Amino acid sequence: MVIFVRIVFAAIGAALGYSGALLVLNSGAMAGFFDESYTVGLFIIVGFLVGVAVGPPIVQGLKRGSKKATQILLKTPTHELVGGMIGLVSGWVIALIISIPLLRIPYVGDYLPIILGVILGYFGLMVGLRKTDDLPDVFLRTDRGSGKIRASASEVSPKILDTSVIIDGRIADITRSGFLEGDLIVPGFVLEELQHIADSSDVLKRNRGRRGLDILNKIQKEPYASVRIIEQDYGDINEVDTKLVKLAKDMGGKVVTNDYNLNKVCELQGVPVLNINELANSVKPVVLPGEELKVQVIKDGKEQGQGVGYLDDGTMIVVDSGRRFIGQTVTVLVTSVLQTAAGRMIFAKPKAMERAL
Repeated sequence: MVIFVRIVFAAIGAALGYSGALLVLNSGAMAGFFDESYTVGLFIIVGFLVGVAVGPPIVQGLKRGSKKATQILLKTPTHELVGGMIGLVSGWVIALIISIPLLRIPYVGDYLPIILGVILGYFGLMVGLRKTDDLPDVFLRTDRGSGKIRASASEVSPKILDTSVIIDGRIADITRSGFLEGDLIVPGFVLEELQHIADSSDVLKRNRGRRGLDILNKIQKEPYASVRIIEQDYGDINEVDTKLVKLAKDMGGKVVTNDYNLNKVCELQGVPVLNINELANSVKPVVLPGEELKVQVIKDGKEQGQGVGYLDDGTMIVVDSGRRFIGQTVTVLVTSVLQTAAGRMIFAKPKAMERAL
């Protein structure tokens, strides 16, 4: 492969050397120094040697550059790539329009389109990448005739995941269901905390950390989610929760968590928060007093004679006088429902006792 590259570049160098010799001879710059055949031969040899020398390094540099560019393109979200291409093409079009009257300028007129194309193309690319989220506003505008406002994609705020919600794992199912719109943001300091937990000497913490990394890896591979890992950090802040609140303010995003304390801090700071536990409580089936349920009593309750069972969704049922039914599945009548910060509790009594009364 290296020999082939050297041959190709040597041929290109020799051809360029020949062209350079003809250009020099026609200009008369070498008149009186060397004859034509010597000048042509000298330029061809120099071009040949330069091509042999620089060929492999140039190819290696192109390989490294293409590999790095491929990695960057694969990590860049599709909507940003589209915005960048639109900006690049727009920059080239503007450069072409501007350069038409400049072609008449002597000496530099032929080079101005290239220079303008590079400069304006670069600026167009940068603007397109950074203003991708604003592009829908160009096409989705207020419908003044009907008084209706069309929602734009830029209104979808990013969702910033904290460590607890990643370890919890339910975020994967919620994202798959399509209820979360926009990008899922995983800050670098949250990922670092997950890795620290996964490397813990405590078996329980280590398993929780590894579970979180597995869940995150699972979400990244799914087509229904757009996960972005950002390296933005705040060196002057030590607490991860405080960093999350600060990042949410800077990005205009929402914090996704199941941490009660972080939930309260976000509310105090005026940061929108999505609590997975609150969502789970909201979608549980509604149970009203007087309804019949079948429940397996599995253990004693706190009060004398009480038994405790659980529904399929984890809701605890306290069965009055249910201690004697431990290990059995019985039909109970709901007497009351108590909603607490930790969840919901259902109080009931065996239906057999109701009949006896």
